[in-house]
Amino acid sequence: MSEERPGFKSGFVAIVGRANAGKSTLVNAMLGRKVTIVSAKPQTTRLRVHGIINSDDAQIVMIDTPGLQKAESGLGRQMMHETQQALEGIDSLALIVDATVPFGRGDQFSMKWIEKFHGPVDLLLNKIDRMPKHELLPLMERYGAGYKFAEIIPISALKGDGLVTLLNTWKSRLKEGPRYFPEDQFTDQPERFMAAEFVREKVIQETKAEVPHAVMVMVDNFEEGETLTRIEATIYVEREGQKGIVIGQGGAMLKKIGTAARKDIEKLVGTKVFLGLRVKVLENWRQRTSILQQMDWRRETPEES
Repeated sequence: MSEERPGFKSGFVAIVGRANAGKSTLVNAMLGRKVTIVSAKPQTTRLRVHGIINSDDAQIVMIDTPGLQKAESGLGRQMMHETQQALEGIDSLALIVDATVPFGRGDQFSMKWIEKFHGPVDLLLNKIDRMPKHELLPLMERYGAGYKFAEIIPISALKGDGLVTLLNTWKSRLKEGPRYFPEDQFTDQPERFMAAEFVREKVIQETKAEVPHAVMVMVDNFEEGETLTRIEATIYVEREGQKGIVIGQGGAMLKKIGTAARKDIEKLVGTKVFLGLRVKVLENWRQRTSILQQMDWRRETPEES
């Protein structure tokens, strides 16, 4: 943490919402770069991710969180714990919702959940580029009647609509404080962890049924060189059938996953990347506390069962 001149402002904003509301897309859009993986499939984000917006006079630390849900597994409970932890020490909370989806039980759950935070809560109506304009005002009134939001801001995280307004809203609440992260840092995640996440994203995007939820990726080796970064990673699934899907006929699916992930990792590390992938079965890992504790960047490679 570095000392800043008088008048420098900083603060933390947690972004919460149901699965597929657009939390990760918003964080990436606000930063202008990819720091958290994105998928149309639920439960993609499993850990808190910090995205850091830097300017000469301010620093805003955004916290991307797992989707709000009623936890039904060990993994689900850990994800909700991650979201709950995101409320600690923040200055603002942003609830993002998919404006194209009718208000339902999941939204009621979200509205009840945000009552845990005793500070300014903004409502972000996302995906407004996909809905008729005349439906926006009634939707704002519907949500506004259920909770006293500090601001209700229509946005399109994908198209960039409303993001300047959102940034100015957050900046207006900042108080004088330190620069918590170096000004050239845009996330708190180690490159090793991000590489694993980029691989997992491609598995999620390319596979169907239960496979995306059953996938965990661990980096076994990460060697940085001036012109080449060598990475060895293991994709864990829970059943042999899932392993076959990820590998594909003649290894075609695994090759496709590796090629797509490598391109993202090369943008991240700034060198060519050799990415070696293998697939292993780790039965019921989502219910095993010892495995779940190893999912963040403090983890060690899990033992096979």
